[in-house]
Amino acid sequence: MTIHKLGLVLAFVSALSGRAQDAAGDYFASPFDFPLLLSANFGELRPNHFHNGIDIKTQGVVGKPVRCVADGYVARVAVLHGGYGQAVYVNHPNGLTSVYGHVLSFAPDVQKAVREYQYAHETFVCDLSFAPGEFPVKRGEIVAISGNEGASAGPHLHLELRRTETNEYIDPMPYFKRYLRDTKPPVPSLVGLYPVPGEGVVEGSPRKKLVGVSRLDRPISAWGKVYAGISAKDYMDGTSNFYGVHSVTLYVDSAEVFNSTTDAVLPDENRMINAFTDYEEQRRTRRLVMRSYKSPGNRLRLLHTDSGRGVVNIDEERDYRFEYVLEDNFGNRRMCRFTVRGCRQEIPAPEERRGQTLRWNRTNVVQRPGLELVVPKHCLYDDVKLRARIVSDSAGISFDYVLDAGYVPLHGYCSLSIGMRCLPVADTTKYYIVQKWGKWRAPMGGKYEGGWMKTKVRSLGTFAVALDTVPPRIVPLGKSGWRASRNVRFRVSDGESGIADYKVYIDGKFVLFGLKKGVLVVQDKERIRPGVPHKLEVRVTDRCGNLSRKEYEF
Repeated sequence: MTIHKLGLVLAFVSALSGRAQDAAGDYFASPFDFPLLLSANFGELRPNHFHNGIDIKTQGVVGKPVRCVADGYVARVAVLHGGYGQAVYVNHPNGLTSVYGHVLSFAPDVQKAVREYQYAHETFVCDLSFAPGEFPVKRGEIVAISGNEGASAGPHLHLELRRTETNEYIDPMPYFKRYLRDTKPPVPSLVGLYPVPGEGVVEGSPRKKLVGVSRLDRPISAWGKVYAGISAKDYMDGTSNFYGVHSVTLYVDSAEVFNSTTDAVLPDENRMINAFTDYEEQRRTRRLVMRSYKSPGNRLRLLHTDSGRGVVNIDEERDYRFEYVLEDNFGNRRMCRFTVRGCRQEIPAPEERRGQTLRWNRTNVVQRPGLELVVPKHCLYDDVKLRARIVSDSAGISFDYVLDAGYVPLHGYCSLSIGMRCLPVADTTKYYIVQKWGKWRAPMGGKYEGGWMKTKVRSLGTFAVALDTVPPRIVPLGKSGWRASRNVRFRVSDGESGIADYKVYIDGKFVLFGLKKGVLVVQDKERIRPGVPHKLEVRVTDRCGNLSRKEYEF
């Protein structure tokens, strides 16, 4: 092929690509009839996960019609107590799925199918799948009503785009940016310099150094191997909300050392955010610092480093020029520059932490009298030292076991088994494993097997076996107004193993209630006849099978 013909082919391919991009840009319509403002963007840093969609403000209220962004069909609906609360999933011919979360209700025909399932199975929680021909939907058609359901701090729509085949989350912003305005660049607040243990120091210390951007006018001295980090937020026009930074690039002496660009995240990658950010800083101060470093066990695809995984070797007595380039989806950029001055100084040996070494790339088994912990391969992001201590309590059902590795995140679940010292009650379903932190307690569940309680945990700390024979607590709310308003509600709680299930019957028939922030709320008031007396029975069961049953008349 001649150079001329090759050039024509390349030009044709480029033109097709450009048209495809334009088509993709117009493929999805706005889900609302009013101007869009965001309260969160894709990739925003959260504890244990990235924000996997965009949050669209609904003008401070619930009840806005949510329109389907493209032709497709309703493939799934999910109703949960937490998370997205109520969500509808629409599959599109282009291989993407749009997800609408925290909605108050679904389109009437879908809502009817959900209610039929809930009443047939006497359950609020459900996850239903539908065939392509059951609920087809057109672009612009109403698929839901906006709400504030699930783990939501205020009325909004959580909108996601996923690859239908792989469930991979992708950034919706390129498809919806034409509905938004952003002329504001990201704003950094501080940078960090982290010495590699035993191989580097920062200002004479083996500990990290965090410096506010206003104090970066003077050099930071260092020697040996170090890596950097930055904390920054993005902003948009028309709102005071802040957002995650789409792209972060670090240059040292004009050479690229690190880049993170948050365009797509697989479900299994979400918890890898704990290796991307400074996990210790987040746990201690809630500050989110993005580390320009890739841990050996961190498989997060959006991180790109040089051959040193982002580590810079300060081995000359000179100034090293560090430059961060922060960029949002709209091309707004901000530079953050600082100087690291190479100053030859002694590098102390790494502080020896006593304990068993857990390897990130192999399965680890920790055994102590009455304890076994199995940490699977790739559950850690780096090798760590674990100290397992036994705390004796003569009145305890088991010993307390302290599993201490410092501030170390786990990627997945670890199998934990704790031996029982005694059985105060014969019914073994009444026992569970509890995690302790000062006065704080969290139930970890568990199953009794041959003298052991067994469960799975996704964090380290202090664990023991606990006993739950106390049924949940039920408190009616506003009972005097039930007959007139039909707004029947109960506050329910369980201070031990946690609530597992609940059911409410009115005049002997199941009536759907939802559990929202510790309150049971009636979902179908029309099933309660107004102005006539009723008999009500509420049943609440905890995870150890303890049942509370209360009857009321109104």
